[in-house]
Amino acid sequence: MVPHPALALLPLLVVLLGAGWARRRLLLTTVHGRSMEPALRDGDTVLVRRVPQRRLRTGQIVICPVQLPDGATFLPPPGSERHHLWIKRIAALPGDPLPPGVPGHPGRVPEGSAILLGDNREASIDSRRTGPVPLDRIIGVAQPFIIRATTPC
Repeated sequence: MVPHPALALLPLLVVLLGAGWARRRLLLTTVHGRSMEPALRDGDTVLVRRVPQRRLRTGQIVICPVQLPDGATFLPPPGSERHHLWIKRIAALPGDPLPPGVPGHPGRVPEGSAILLGDNREASIDSRRTGPVPLDRIIGVAQPFIIRATTPC
């Protein structure tokens, strides 16, 4: 019995489908700055997995567009090659107490928001300056796959 010629394309189809799934679910980003030291260093490359809001947990490192103090989101200039993303740790989720130093403390995190803080407080612009970040702005969660920078950038 001779196999159907279309079966020869099956491995290619599997690779293409897998690549499409990975592109929708995963991305690589490079850390710029010292706000997440010592966990992440300037120049490290981090694998990020897109997750639904309901799967976000306190303590996870996430990425989102840069949040400005007035609540607006910083958008890079058209044609800019560098994406402007925050990489921060979730310090509190809706209903949790606001951490000290966050505007509104003492109080609770509003529904639909999270408090994102850098591990290196002295080098981080985060929710201590901008307030809560909308959960729908969080793009994904950093995975334990990190390519360490060999030299500081």
